[in-house]
Amino acid sequence: MTAPAPLVRRAVVEGLGTAALVAVVVGSGIQATELTHDVGTQLLANSLATVFGLGVLIAFLGPVSGAHFNPAVTLAAWFTGRRTGDGPNLREVAAYVPAQVAGAIAGAVLADAMFGKPLVAFSTHERWAGHLWLAEVVATAGLVWLIFGLARASRAHLAPLLVAAYIGAAYWFTSSTSFANPAVTIGRAFTDTFAGIAPTSVLPFLAAQLIGAAAGLGLVAVSFGRPATAGEDEVVVSHAGQQPTTRSTEESALA
Repeated sequence: MTAPAPLVRRAVVEGLGTAALVAVVVGSGIQATELTHDVGTQLLANSLATVFGLGVLIAFLGPVSGAHFNPAVTLAAWFTGRRTGDGPNLREVAAYVPAQVAGAIAGAVLADAMFGKPLVAFSTHERWAGHLWLAEVVATAGLVWLIFGLARASRAHLAPLLVAAYIGAAYWFTSSTSFANPAVTIGRAFTDTFAGIAPTSVLPFLAAQLIGAAAGLGLVAVSFGRPATAGEDEVVVSHAGQQPTTRSTEESALA
């Protein structure tokens, strides 16, 4: 069994990964608006960059921290594993979530800096409407359903591809363009660009995302039944020539 990385390293990786993700989202949005005035093309460029960036980050950093990059995923992993011991404990949650939020803010600032924008300019893009909140519930529920469903179905190795593909699809089938991530939502409030969200619109988005995470766990339970016990951890087969390693269901969901 491979020993997990120290908590400090895992938290740092969660912060760096979330920063990189937000830099991709915000930076590609800025680039798109500078290259074309067609909103559909801007969204296409933004979504494609996000799909590629997210897939790379999950595959690259998943073996270290689980590649949550999302407080909703971290909290869902804690909730599902609190009785079996498979998920992160409260100490790990307390390390991951602040790292994710700080990373998201840093990623937005970095993207603005790369394009010569003000380093911190709060967004004026109001996203305040009931249909947007419903879209965030749906987007987050689908994300959590997919991540934990893959783990329960022993298909965790497909997470980099399928999670990225889902987010790319959700850009287009949800009216909110699928933030589906409390940390990313907070980070995007710090940039007054294409991908931004006004600070006054953040709290309803966060509430909708947490509701969506709970709904997603409900969908997992309906689809796959009760979670496995602590003794039924998933075995992840390593590359040729290496021994299989055992990981918790939640960690392997994104690793």
